[in-house]
Amino acid sequence: MSRRLSLLGLFGAGLIVVGAATGCATGAASVPSSSGSSTSTPDATAPAESSEIGAAWLNGGRSLALVTWGSSSCVPRSTEAPTIADGVLTVSLTESDGTACTRDMVPRPTLVSLPGGVDPTKDLEIAVSGAATGETTLAGLAAPVQAEDFTPNAGWVDDSLVAIMTYGSSSCPPSVETVTAQGDAIAVGFATPPADLVCTLDIAPQLSLADVTGIGGPETSSLVLSGGGVTADGPVPIIGKR
Repeated sequence: MSRRLSLLGLFGAGLIVVGAATGCATGAASVPSSSGSSTSTPDATAPAESSEIGAAWLNGGRSLALVTWGSSSCVPRSTEAPTIADGVLTVSLTESDGTACTRDMVPRPTLVSLPGGVDPTKDLEIAVSGAATGETTLAGLAAPVQAEDFTPNAGWVDDSLVAIMTYGSSSCPPSVETVTAQGDAIAVGFATPPADLVCTLDIAPQLSLADVTGIGGPETSSLVLSGGGVTADGPVPIIGKR
């Protein structure tokens, strides 16, 4: 990818947890907040600069996790169908429905379903407007990838960040709690939700991000998911390029 998020310099070796594109407060609770240092914290409601746009293939190349920077509690949404023309995918993002946003500044994943005509084996230029503005290029997959519906999947955003898609209640996305090495894979543990948490009964895609800085190497290509009610039959391949 020609534009990469520089998480190591900004966060150190910390764990990054981001909820699904719904902007649910339960997902945001696990993101470190910088609200106590408003003098040094950028305005979290301002559009991200073009250098702060990232993307990862998901769902076998049928979807993207579009990564922008801003408030963890106000994740932008892709409400308009993206368009593809001359090899450029145009995505318009809208602000979250939330009226109050925390003033932290973190990477947030937004789910984008791809229109017909996108070949995931070719590099994809992405132009983003609306709640975030910028451009990035997502490197094509080495080969077509098969993905079963309603099964966890993952994709590389860059060498330190993995986007993870799971399925469950749209109001209660899983929260990444631990990230460790496990043999040739990366083990991601989701936090156990509170016993009194009330969730909608729908089944929807849920997105989260895991900071894998310093874990594994270029050859690492799978995740082992556990906890948080997430069910995965064996290791989950990480598609794309680290």
